Amino acid sequence: RCRTGPLDIVFVIDSSRSVRPFEFEIMRRFMIDIIGSLDVGPNATRVGVIQYSSQVQNIFSLKTFFTRADMEKAINSIVPLAQGTMTGLAIQYAMNVAFTVQEGARPPHKKIPRIAIIVTDGRPQDRVTEVSTQARNAGIEIYAVGIQRADMSSLRAMASPPLEEHVFLVESFELIQQFGKQFQDKLCGVDLCMEQDHGCQHSCVSTPGSFYCECNPGYRLNADGKTCSPIDVCADGRHGCQHQCVNTRGSYLCRCRVGYYLNQDKRSCTMIDYCSFGNHSCQHECVSIPNGHYCRCRSGFTLQPDSRSCRATDLCNGVDHGCEFKCVSTEGSYRCVCPEGQQLQADGKACSKCGAGHVDLVMVIDGSKSVRPQNFELVKQFVNRIVDLLEVSPHGTRVGLVQYSSRVRTEFPLNKYHSADEIKKAVMEVEYMEKGTMTGLALKHMVEHSFSELEGARPLSHNVPRIGLVFTDGRSQDDISEWARRAKESGIVMFAVGVGKAVEEELRAIASEPVEQHFSYSADFTTMTHLVENFKLNICPEEGKGETELRSPCECEALVQFQTNTMAILQSLTEKNILWVSLARSLAQMTARLEDLEKQIANKK
Repeated sequence: RCRTGPLDIVFVIDSSRSVRPFEFEIMRRFMIDIIGSLDVGPNATRVGVIQYSSQVQNIFSLKTFFTRADMEKAINSIVPLAQGTMTGLAIQYAMNVAFTVQEGARPPHKKIPRIAIIVTDGRPQDRVTEVSTQARNAGIEIYAVGIQRADMSSLRAMASPPLEEHVFLVESFELIQQFGKQFQDKLCGVDLCMEQDHGCQHSCVSTPGSFYCECNPGYRLNADGKTCSPIDVCADGRHGCQHQCVNTRGSYLCRCRVGYYLNQDKRSCTMIDYCSFGNHSCQHECVSIPNGHYCRCRSGFTLQPDSRSCRATDLCNGVDHGCEFKCVSTEGSYRCVCPEGQQLQADGKACSKCGAGHVDLVMVIDGSKSVRPQNFELVKQFVNRIVDLLEVSPHGTRVGLVQYSSRVRTEFPLNKYHSADEIKKAVMEVEYMEKGTMTGLALKHMVEHSFSELEGARPLSHNVPRIGLVFTDGRSQDDISEWARRAKESGIVMFAVGVGKAVEEELRAIASEPVEQHFSYSADFTTMTHLVENFKLNICPEEGKGETELRSPCECEALVQFQTNTMAILQSLTEKNILWVSLARSLAQMTARLEDLEKQIANKK
């Protein structure tokens, strides 16, 4: 057998219609005989087979089989294509696919010879000269074997030099097997690893006319090309150990940190579950850690000093519950409640928004230099607090925003956004203008543009209230009286909000009647939160009705409950015909007194 391997050999077999069935069987025998003389295996000679006619078919690649028996079985299973003779296409496929590393060819630096054996019986129907040159330049050694009707000029165009060693013409298919015995000698030569003292420390690999040394797994070849040194696998970072890598001679092993054990893959680690031992005594939850465990309580409970038992906590006092009106603690949790006449919203925290009436609201904010960037961010937060009060929708409340300094800019009109979340996002993206304070110019812009139907205001015939909210922190550099008057005359309900150095006279000129209900002032940007509630009481009809909302709910509820209980007792006494006249009179006087107290409390509020 051929002892000089390894080689990468690909048979390129012509299965055109001119090759008769019994002739194709002879070609099968030719390939099987050649393979039978080779030392095949993953580290020895690798073999692949493709057949071609008008198309190319991969029978098996260089990485598919590593035993002669498997290769012989696959060759005997080939079904000829029986079409044209596209030899150039087959050589192109061998170069671009069959001899790639992905298909099993050894990398070029290994210097493993790549050999293509082309067997054909006719003239190619496509060009072979150019593609054969490309294949040879890519390092493929081509043997061209022509049978019977083969074209000698085409064989010479395909084969590698010297042509006398790579071009063969066989007179008939019957003679190809005899030729195969001669061809084997071309592939085999002297095994230098066997014939001389190669000096390889571990193993010697023969190549045609030469040899090279290889090291065992876990070792690398030294610069002398013969001796080997252990590889520090842990140092190259490719060991795959999750925690620690420990070098052994020529190999390595993985180890886990304290509190972990090594999994079956011998690389990854899993923390020891100390809680599973069943001796933790935790009332609620046990949490494992690398060196033991600790106890944890469920949400709404606090771990006691014994580090095991839990007690319910008053979450209303211990967490930022976010309730808009009132927080009520429950077992391990809490709930939010709203004042009488208001409903809790879907978020479980906010109370009824301003939804009784829908409005077109345009907010005009001061972006002048005196506001300063950090305060402008507070202004945007103030605007979004107001948006939170509203039921925003295309058919409900619409919101527009205008910023002004020395000029006026519509940030977004009334018909731009249709949800509170969209508006709040757009508000936070507004950029600070930082120049003068032309409040009069801003009012003019609001009247002429912001409340136009073009920018989303609903027609006056729809009777949707139009509300303008002007926010400023200083004296205007132009006259405001003319356009403040026109705004109110056009039916816009004007609110004025001032901060810091805002001028009260200007705020009153902007505000609608009654002025006291339509203008607000805060001495500082950081303390203007209360202005939101004032705006809510004035803009929302249901928030401003009566005096009940201004009372202390606890005090009012206690009086009403006491009065209800008293009337129930009186009714019970009447039904039983117990004529305790003096008691009834006293109770009646008490009831009257309670009513007087209730009125006095309301008047004080």
